[in-house]
Amino acid sequence: MSLPGTPPALPSGTAHSSLCPPGFAAGEHDPAAVERGRVLFAGACDFILGAARLEQIPESDLPEIAFAGRSNVGKSSLMNAILGRKALARTSNTPGRTREINFFMLGDRMTMADLPGYGYARAPRTRVKEWTQMVRGYLKGRQTLRRVCLLVDARHGVMKNDRDIMSLLDSAAVVYQAVLTKCDKVSSGQVEAIRRQIEDSQKIHAALFPRVFATSSRKGTGLQQLRAELATLVPGGDPVITA
Repeated sequence: MSLPGTPPALPSGTAHSSLCPPGFAAGEHDPAAVERGRVLFAGACDFILGAARLEQIPESDLPEIAFAGRSNVGKSSLMNAILGRKALARTSNTPGRTREINFFMLGDRMTMADLPGYGYARAPRTRVKEWTQMVRGYLKGRQTLRRVCLLVDARHGVMKNDRDIMSLLDSAAVVYQAVLTKCDKVSSGQVEAIRRQIEDSQKIHAALFPRVFATSSRKGTGLQQLRAELATLVPGGDPVITA
């Protein structure tokens, strides 16, 4: 049985890397898919609400994508860059500032959730525990959640907090894809090494999407490919991989 949002199974004995050379693994798509992604994310995007408790999370029947990552990973900057806006998702020089799950409506076609950063927070431990429990409850119980973009800082690679979230998503059967951020700050060799490290971990992470996207919010690297991939989750979007 496939997880929601999982690409069709590869032919028996076929390695992911054979269908996903470095360029494709970074999110290479055909021009039509890129255009669908551009149109989707260039449309209206409205803030719905910020949920501080599970019971405040809004009901929705639209496909939903969520953005998760360590504090200071560049999550808000990436979301703003994907949407072509400067201040839709709040950015801050203070790690851990986001204390709610912020929900956005993307053109009445998709909802997006901005999860609080993990790994650092200037708040009492009891409050951090409350946020953690809320996020866990959201990830395990959100029926419309089609994909989680798990952001990984290319300067540091996958860290313990990232692995903990990956295990949680595996147990919740929520498909997640690794998105490397700040790739302009490291060498292409380092980006490739992290990409291979993550792809090699698929054997122990059942819900991990088979491609890693390398991005830079500052330079725009990889953004159109990421938009194209996420647009496939909207009804009528074409799958990237075909059997």
